[in-house]
Amino acid sequence: MFFYLSKKIAIPNNVKLKCVSWNKDQGFIACGGEDGLLKVLKLETQTDDVKLRGLAAPSNLSMNQTLEGHSGSVQVVTWNEQYQKLTTSDQNGLIIVWMLYKGSWYEEMINNRNKSVVRSMSWNADGQKICIVYEDGAVIVGSVDGNRIWGKDLKGIQLCHVAWSADSKILLFGMANGEIHIYDNQGNFIMKMKLNCLVNVTGAISIAGIHWYHGTEGYVEPDCPCLAICFDNGRCQIMRHENDQNPVLIDTGMYVVSIQWNHIGSVLAVAGSQKVVTQDKDVNTVQFYTPFGEHLGTLKVPGKQMSALSWEGGGLKIALAVDSFIYFANIRPDYKWGYCSNTVVYAYTRPDRPEYCVIFWDTKNNEKYVKYVKSLISITTCGDFCILATKADENHPQFVLVLCNSIGTPLDPKYIDIVPLFVAMTKTHVIAASKEAFYTWQYRVAKKLTALEINQITRSRKEGRERIYHVDDTPSGSVDGVLDYSKAIQGTRDPICAITASDKTLIVGRESGTIQRYSLPNVGLIQKYSLNCRAYQLSLNCNSSRLAVIDISGVLTFFDLDARVTDSTGQQVIGELLKLERKDVWDMKWAKDNPDLFAMMEKTRMYVFRNLDPEEPIQTSGYICNFEDLEIKSVLLDEILKNPEHPNKDYIINFEIRSLRDSRALIEKVGIEDASQFIEDNPHPRLWRLLAEAALQNLDLHTAEQAFVRCKDYQGIKFVKRLGHLQSESMKQAEVAAYFGRFEEAERTYLDMDRRDLAIGLRLKLGDWFRVLQLLKTGSGDADDSLLEQAHNAIGDYFADRQKWLNAVQYYVQGRNQERLAECYYMLEDYEGLENLANSLPENHKLLPEIAQMFVRVGMCEQAVTAFLKCNQPKAAVDTCVHLNQWNKAVELAKNHSMKEIGSLLARYASHLLEKNKTLDAIELYRKANYFYEAAKLMFKIADEEAKKRTKPLRVKKLYVLSALLIEQYHEQMKNAQRGKVKGKSSEATSALAGLLEEEVLSTTSRFTDNAWRGAEAYHFFILAQRQLYEGYVDTALKTEGKGNCQRVSPREA
Repeated sequence: MFFYLSKKIAIPNNVKLKCVSWNKDQGFIACGGEDGLLKVLKLETQTDDVKLRGLAAPSNLSMNQTLEGHSGSVQVVTWNEQYQKLTTSDQNGLIIVWMLYKGSWYEEMINNRNKSVVRSMSWNADGQKICIVYEDGAVIVGSVDGNRIWGKDLKGIQLCHVAWSADSKILLFGMANGEIHIYDNQGNFIMKMKLNCLVNVTGAISIAGIHWYHGTEGYVEPDCPCLAICFDNGRCQIMRHENDQNPVLIDTGMYVVSIQWNHIGSVLAVAGSQKVVTQDKDVNTVQFYTPFGEHLGTLKVPGKQMSALSWEGGGLKIALAVDSFIYFANIRPDYKWGYCSNTVVYAYTRPDRPEYCVIFWDTKNNEKYVKYVKSLISITTCGDFCILATKADENHPQFVLVLCNSIGTPLDPKYIDIVPLFVAMTKTHVIAASKEAFYTWQYRVAKKLTALEINQITRSRKEGRERIYHVDDTPSGSVDGVLDYSKAIQGTRDPICAITASDKTLIVGRESGTIQRYSLPNVGLIQKYSLNCRAYQLSLNCNSSRLAVIDISGVLTFFDLDARVTDSTGQQVIGELLKLERKDVWDMKWAKDNPDLFAMMEKTRMYVFRNLDPEEPIQTSGYICNFEDLEIKSVLLDEILKNPEHPNKDYIINFEIRSLRDSRALIEKVGIEDASQFIEDNPHPRLWRLLAEAALQNLDLHTAEQAFVRCKDYQGIKFVKRLGHLQSESMKQAEVAAYFGRFEEAERTYLDMDRRDLAIGLRLKLGDWFRVLQLLKTGSGDADDSLLEQAHNAIGDYFADRQKWLNAVQYYVQGRNQERLAECYYMLEDYEGLENLANSLPENHKLLPEIAQMFVRVGMCEQAVTAFLKCNQPKAAVDTCVHLNQWNKAVELAKNHSMKEIGSLLARYASHLLEKNKTLDAIELYRKANYFYEAAKLMFKIADEEAKKRTKPLRVKKLYVLSALLIEQYHEQMKNAQRGKVKGKSSEATSALAGLLEEEVLSTTSRFTDNAWRGAEAYHFFILAQRQLYEGYVDTALKTEGKGNCQRVSPREA
């Protein structure tokens, strides 16, 4: 994280400032000072240039309003962002609430107790309530509309600070004597806060600031410290909640006047003054800390006395009230981000989730992939992959390095027992370092593994793919290291502060300024160098000969690792500090293809250096993604993270360096010959390619070929050779136009030459089938039928891929593509069209089974059977009938094709129905399948069961009649079956006899076939007798009953 002063605004008449507050939502800055001074300012950027977005954009005061109303020194200003109100108070106890109306601020409410001075005011998180504390111990809680909710006098207490908790249930009151009391939101005392940071502190102290971050933008970690309390003596404690017994303790070593969290609670700014040994006076200083007490850096500010600080809403600027000035400092945060394979990977916190939201944004296709990662420490990228360093578990000391591809898919996680404070990545290795040790992992991904290596993965672990080294050790590189984490536990007097690596070199920087150089992949200590600074960021050039060092103060220096120089004692040493130093540097990137080229960010300017000589700067505030082919790709992360869920391609900016711009200008304005000489003096493959392309445009094939040779473009050389064999200039121009992607121009040229075939060939290569079809149809000659079919099918595929089935059908019909046509009809549910297609196909066509299956899926039995029979698959047709419960059809097919298994299928299904007590369904099944005998048996069984119940004789009669009818159908079936078998003149009589004989054989098992009508007759006579009896015909009833008794059949006989 880096910071530097960027702007200064002077207050008129040298009025000293007492307080400053920056509205986080609207961007207004309120500052109060002596003699009733109260101003509201607003800085706005006015530019349409995308490259000048963010901090790089020029900012002007769009508002500078002096608010009249206070007579005494304004001591407290606080914003209510939710309701756009400003609350101010002065030394006389006067409180004014201001409101915005038509672009200006006006008084809305005034309040004055006339008893004491207001020491602090605080709005709660939702802006509904304000708590005001007076020096004499009075506390007032009011609502946003000006009503008093409650008030309380704390006797014998001098108040100086107040803070709300995030849920508005707790109030903290800071006392003049340094104590902090905890109250509920109704003013009831709960307890005194334990102040661990004041242990062993003597003498009078006062509270410099209390700031409770409300979690409005999420937390950097679950259960993250968010309540900061600081005292004027520099002691500070950061707590997770008001009862935290184990807070983070900091001794800033300075006199503190003000503290404040940034907008996401990730950085705490502590403002005050510090004694400097070399100077008599104190120096105004702002210290920056993480919620866990890690020191991020120091900003020194000119002036006599600093009185207040306030963060801007996006956390990119900070306002400092010093004497009669407001100083603005720009903040360059250490975002968790990286760039790999055209993908920007960045992480941010969300208020609704405890994890980090990591977005993989593919800038080429403008697609994004979202992952949620708990306790993310850092993101490191190289090539096509990235490493996410995280904590394994809150309760476990392990950490994880997750290897991901460019869409965020985890490929290989590695659990390690050291804190990965610093992570570097090369194409083959991942290096993670704590303060005492570093771990190396030779990672492998699937596309790089051969079959042999896959079999050797287990062995390769033993061969040392993972190793760990203590920073004080001196590995030789000859013996493989071991994964012994006991080394990592041992302390060191000179901790690691930065690392970097290339394919063959690892550099480890230590706090003392020592730089240790190791070889890769066999880690061996090659050299130690000594610098006069503590490195913050290290970077190696593409051939590992030079090292760029950005120290904690933002000073960039360069070190030649291989230079041999003579020191002051006359001894030859390796390594030389180069004579280039730049200040206020916060980012740098070496070119991937030139060891002498690099780009760096200095304040809001980007400089490109060649051999340590700078080009003219470019105004921007982007983070450098990539430097390759004389082009710098930069990403405006500040802008992206304002709306991280919707990244905009405008925030990716490409800059061309001067030599590329100059070469292009020379080619355009002077000519190829002069440009060729310039490029000869400043060689680079990109410049030779530029020259080759310009020469091709002019059909200067000799120069083009030479340039392609210089940039090692084999395809380009082959293309030039091919052009050389062409006789026509027009043909050459068309080929060149196609080479540069100007396809319309190339096609036009071909058509002008009356070479429609070449125009069609061009469009075929491009896959532009619509244009191919157009050209085929508009031509004068006969079109190639096969090509026409191919075009129709390709356009059909185009529509089918987009699920526009109706459009696809039209083209598939013309292309005679029956397979895809069937699919389209099916998707459109056009079963009539599908049936017609099946009917139009020849027998045994390979598509018929597929169409049949489509009909089966939608329950269209008849059409499915027709299709199966047409392709000679009767077994599949029968199975379909069974599947769709068309048993009659199934039996008919089975008989027609002499299939025996239908009987067993029928029996199985019938038994299944009987198990479920669906006897009538089973009867219907047998009847439909012409198995009348089995149906009759079941019907007789039902009739007998009903007869036993002795109820509703008419129903029993009907059941017996149905049973008898089934038996009659059975008799008829047997006769017909035999009639079909026997041939000759006497076939009728013979077949009838044969049928009766077969019936006799079958009926031996059950005699009810002979007496089929007896049950029906018996119940008929019984019902008739009853009717006659009730009508008074007793004699007739007796006769009828006699007949009935003769016919009556007991259930056993049935």
